[in-house]
Amino acid sequence: MNDQERLTDFLCSEKKMTANYDTYASECVNVALRDDFLSIFNRSHQTQTELFKMAQSKGWYQVEQAPQNKVSQAYTKFSNQQPTAQ
Repeated sequence: MNDQERLTDFLCSEKKMTANYDTYASECVNVALRDDFLSIFNRSHQTQTELFKMAQSKGWYQVEQAPQNKVSQAYTKFSNQQPTAQ
């Protein structure tokens, strides 16, 4: 396994773990335990950001900028939606 594959594996693992921590915190009844999961969740996001920046700096993770008209359409679509209460 080369460095690029290893970094990609680390990044994918962090993404999956962050999703798990989010679920655990959302479904946790114990407040102290929920807070611990949220703390781990935040650290995991920080790690993801560091891994992403490292991969991007090496040219291994390229992200294309969305055209401004697409950004404007998405903003308009979602800013006009009202939350629904049940």
